[in-house]
Amino acid sequence: MRRLRWTFPRLKLPRRRRKKRVKARKEPRLLQTPRLREKRKQIKNNMLDIRDLISRIQKTDRPLLVGFLVALVLAVLVAAVLPRFVFQTQERETVEEASASQTTYRHPLTGVALAEPIELPQVFSVMIDNHEEAWPPTGIDEAFLVIEAPVEAGISRMLAFFSEEQSVEQIGPVRSARPYYLDWAEELDAMYVHVGGSNAALDQIASGGIFDMNQYWWGEYFWRANGNRFAPHNVFTSTELLNAFYQLREEVGVAPTRLYDLWTWKDPEPTGKDGVGLHVDFWAPVYVVDWVYDGETGRYLRSQFDEPHVTEAGEQIVADNIAVVVTEIEIIDNVGRREIRTMGEGEGYVLQDGIVISATWKKPSSSERLKFYNRATGEEIVMNAGVTWIEVVGSEEDIRIE
Repeated sequence: MRRLRWTFPRLKLPRRRRKKRVKARKEPRLLQTPRLREKRKQIKNNMLDIRDLISRIQKTDRPLLVGFLVALVLAVLVAAVLPRFVFQTQERETVEEASASQTTYRHPLTGVALAEPIELPQVFSVMIDNHEEAWPPTGIDEAFLVIEAPVEAGISRMLAFFSEEQSVEQIGPVRSARPYYLDWAEELDAMYVHVGGSNAALDQIASGGIFDMNQYWWGEYFWRANGNRFAPHNVFTSTELLNAFYQLREEVGVAPTRLYDLWTWKDPEPTGKDGVGLHVDFWAPVYVVDWVYDGETGRYLRSQFDEPHVTEAGEQIVADNIAVVVTEIEIIDNVGRREIRTMGEGEGYVLQDGIVISATWKKPSSSERLKFYNRATGEEIVMNAGVTWIEVVGSEEDIRIE
């Protein structure tokens, strides 16, 4: 008999959705380097040691515990304060070192600020013609020092000083020597540059002691500007030629050792307003000089013959100090040559920063530096850094300060 099978259709029941298990987020672990693990272990051990020490002290001696806690607090305070103290000390030392590195050095001849000190430069002193037919001059506005004094007929002549590192393309017109200018050149161990000279001056040069450069014998270091200038007002030189001559003479051992004394310096202090000026009468009306103070720049502007005294380049001559030497001046011959007392001492004046200082000038010998001292205090007058002009007159009647 055949067995019957019953089949039932399969029913599709909806599947039960299983809930997804959300895993708890783990915080990222710090990078555990061997060095860091060792450090953490060391800190943990130190803390255990401190706890153990405190526990033992509690059991034995309470005053000792108090002392230990006080020492611990002090140690924490020192640890907090010491770095700041060390930093401030280092910062102060750094500031002091920076201040020391910013120490101002000054040029020996001009007083101008320098980043580092320099040796005494070689000085060139050049006789500059101020005859009316020699106007306008060239290069004199770049001299760091100019001494102006009268020669024949009351005409003034200048001795202009230059330092070896300067670059001046044309200096002149160059004129002849006079004895008193030699004394002012010698005090700076300067090379004295001129075209001939009076008999007295040439005799003094021949007797030695003067580092001389005479155009009569060394013409290749000069030139004549023929065409727009006429002899004897047409001889010129340059710092390039002066340096070349100096090198030549130094190689044969003729150049002197530089031992000259220095002035003391300060920075100019412009007032921003008008100040005291100077009027000098060498021989009116042509050779009359005026120095007018400019309060904005703190400098003195030079005029001559009632007009701005300008160079061939059109630059007005200026100065940072104006000094006056009042001394004996005597006419010694029919030509009108002068004899001027350059050594010893006498009355004078210094104009700077718009004011005038009554002074005493002193020059003990021909090789010693001309200096100016405050007549009231006796102290040496500190000069403004820059350019100085010295006016030499025979009487206070030759000047007017106003």
